[in-house]
Amino acid sequence: MNSPTVDSLPRVGPGFRLQWEPAQNAHVLLYPEGMVKLNQSGGEIMKRCDGERTIAAIVSELETAFSMQGLDKDVLAFIEMAGKQRWLAWD
Repeated sequence: MNSPTVDSLPRVGPGFRLQWEPAQNAHVLLYPEGMVKLNQSGGEIMKRCDGERTIAAIVSELETAFSMQGLDKDVLAFIEMAGKQRWLAWD
Protein backbone atom coordinates (compact mmCIF):
# COMPACT_ATOMS: atom_id res chain seq x y z
CA MET A 1 0.00 0.00 0.00
CA ASN A 2 1.29 3.43 -0.92
CA SER A 3 1.81 6.05 1.76
CA PRO A 4 -1.22 8.30 2.18
CA THR A 5 -1.17 11.83 0.79
CA VAL A 6 -3.43 14.80 1.51
CA ASP A 7 -5.47 13.74 -1.54
CA SER A 8 -5.98 10.14 -0.37
CA LEU A 9 -9.53 9.00 0.47
CA PRO A 10 -9.15 6.81 3.57
CA ARG A 11 -11.89 4.37 4.56
CA VAL A 12 -12.25 1.72 7.24
CA GLY A 13 -10.41 -1.38 6.09
CA PRO A 14 -12.10 -4.61 5.03
CA GLY A 15 -13.04 -6.78 7.99
CA PHE A 16 -13.22 -3.86 10.42
CA ARG A 17 -16.27 -1.97 11.67
CA LEU A 18 -16.09 1.36 13.50
CA GLN A 19 -18.73 2.10 16.09
CA TRP A 20 -19.35 4.10 19.26
CA GLU A 21 -19.32 1.84 22.30
CA PRO A 22 -21.19 3.41 25.24
CA ALA A 23 -19.78 0.88 27.73
CA GLN A 24 -16.24 1.91 26.72
CA ASN A 25 -17.22 5.59 26.29
CA ALA A 26 -15.12 5.48 23.13
CA HIS A 27 -15.08 4.61 19.46
CA VAL A 28 -13.96 1.04 18.87
CA LEU A 29 -12.90 -0.95 15.83
CA LEU A 30 -14.48 -4.37 15.77
CA TYR A 31 -12.98 -7.25 13.83
CA PRO A 32 -13.44 -11.04 13.93
CA GLU A 33 -10.56 -11.59 16.37
CA GLY A 34 -11.48 -8.82 18.80
CA MET A 35 -11.74 -5.11 19.35
CA VAL A 36 -9.49 -2.05 19.38
CA LYS A 37 -10.49 0.80 21.71
CA LEU A 38 -9.51 4.12 20.16
CA ASN A 39 -8.52 7.21 22.10
CA GLN A 40 -10.55 10.36 21.45
CA SER A 41 -8.22 11.66 18.74
CA GLY A 42 -8.15 8.33 16.95
CA GLY A 43 -11.94 8.06 17.09
CA GLU A 44 -12.40 11.57 15.71
CA ILE A 45 -10.09 10.81 12.79
CA MET A 46 -11.50 7.35 12.08
CA LYS A 47 -15.14 8.44 12.06
CA ARG A 48 -14.31 10.88 9.25
CA CYS A 49 -12.58 8.21 7.15
CA ASP A 50 -15.57 7.36 4.97
CA GLY A 51 -13.84 7.03 1.60
CA GLU A 52 -15.41 10.30 0.44
CA ARG A 53 -13.32 12.87 2.33
CA THR A 54 -9.69 13.54 1.45
CA ILE A 55 -7.15 13.67 4.24
CA ALA A 56 -6.93 17.43 3.61
CA ALA A 57 -10.69 17.72 4.20
CA ILE A 58 -10.46 15.60 7.36
CA VAL A 59 -7.67 17.82 8.72
CA SER A 60 -9.71 20.94 7.92
CA GLU A 61 -12.79 19.54 9.68
CA LEU A 62 -10.77 18.58 12.77
CA GLU A 63 -9.04 21.97 12.92
CA THR A 64 -12.44 23.70 12.74
CA ALA A 65 -14.13 21.34 15.22
CA PHE A 66 -11.40 21.70 17.84
CA SER A 67 -10.29 25.29 17.10
CA MET A 68 -6.73 24.14 16.42
CA GLN A 69 -4.25 24.59 13.57
CA GLY A 70 -1.38 22.49 12.28
CA LEU A 71 -2.96 19.05 12.75
CA ASP A 72 -1.93 17.81 9.31
CA LYS A 73 1.24 15.98 10.38
CA ASP A 74 -0.47 14.26 13.33
CA VAL A 75 -3.49 13.22 11.27
CA LEU A 76 -1.31 11.92 8.43
CA ALA A 77 0.87 9.99 10.91
CA PHE A 78 -2.20 8.38 12.51
CA ILE A 79 -3.67 7.44 9.12
CA GLU A 80 -0.35 5.95 8.01
CA MET A 81 -0.11 3.90 11.23
CA ALA A 82 -3.75 2.80 10.86
CA GLY A 83 -3.00 1.70 7.30
CA LYS A 84 -0.12 -0.47 8.51
CA GLN A 85 -2.54 -2.07 10.98
CA ARG A 86 -5.07 -2.51 8.10
CA TRP A 87 -7.61 -0.42 10.06
CA LEU A 88 -7.72 1.97 7.09
CA ALA A 89 -7.32 1.58 3.35
CA TRP A 90 -7.14 4.14 0.52
CA ASP A 91 -6.68 4.27 -3.23
